[in-house]
Amino acid sequence: MKKIMNDPQNIVPEMVAGLVQAYPQYVERLPETEALVRHDKASMAGKVGVISGGGSGHEPTHAGFVGAGMLSAAVAGQVFTSPTPDQLYAAIKAADHGKGVFMVIKNYSGDVMNFDMAKDMADLDDIKVKSIVVDDDIAVENSTYTQGRRGVAGTIFMHKIIGAAADQGASLDELEALAKKVMPNIKTIAVALSGATVPEVGKPGFDLADDEIEYGVGIHGEPGYRKEKLQPSKALVTELLGRLKDEFKYQAGDHFAVLINGMGATPLMEQYVFTNDALNQLAADDINVDFTKVGNYMTSLDMAGISLTLFKLEDDAWLKGLQYPVDTIAWTQK
Repeated sequence: MKKIMNDPQNIVPEMVAGLVQAYPQYVERLPETEALVRHDKASMAGKVGVISGGGSGHEPTHAGFVGAGMLSAAVAGQVFTSPTPDQLYAAIKAADHGKGVFMVIKNYSGDVMNFDMAKDMADLDDIKVKSIVVDDDIAVENSTYTQGRRGVAGTIFMHKIIGAAADQGASLDELEALAKKVMPNIKTIAVALSGATVPEVGKPGFDLADDEIEYGVGIHGEPGYRKEKLQPSKALVTELLGRLKDEFKYQAGDHFAVLINGMGATPLMEQYVFTNDALNQLAADDINVDFTKVGNYMTSLDMAGISLTLFKLEDDAWLKGLQYPVDTIAWTQK
């Protein structure tokens, strides 16, 4: 294992410290936590706070999306491990400016449990908290760490939509209603070319031969649904889009946003080749792609692979939410 680090046990706090030093104009660290909050606290007055978080190793998620128009705060757990309730509670308190806090939670057992415990702690302080559990991964159900489908890269679209609405003054109840409408319309599936190496473990979580891939692997290296020999990009797109088409049952003329997400070790060159093939196949099905994002948004340490997220735009306001201006480390408005 080759990693740029000091002590594996300190990699998360050192990462957080480096991020804060690099981008003090965006984020501040809450004392004695790995929770990061917006630097421009005054601009959050009178608005619902939006928080998220999860295990580290998925950068730039979640701290990279803290800022105007997206998250108010994010909490980093240990690598592939849920943040603790006390740190999540600290983020809730920091994000609350009198209108309550909305939480975006990926569907992993530890995340759901710890966010719920933090909500209970907030209830004792009369802080109103509501949430959505993101379960966009269509590959498998009841995989490692989950009951039901996993929360993966589609979570970023939820951050964007909820963050935009909150910034425009939506109430806590309105954010909850919006999230419930949006969630069934976001679906993701991935393919892995290699496993991820957790620093404290020192070896990949799973092994693939040099000429082997696995469809449906999760962001912590959870098992997928099929292994096979490496295929050309067009064949990968056909497999992933075929699964998504079966889920959505989309038809000619439908409108979608597309997120093509690198898993950590996939060069942008390859991501753009995949993008070209995906958009061409969608165009061949007469699908309108109104919004596209390509890059590393929810990674899995050094895993090589790619995920494909489709977001069916059933409401024109959702596209406006995706286009809403933001000021964060990792989301550039282009």
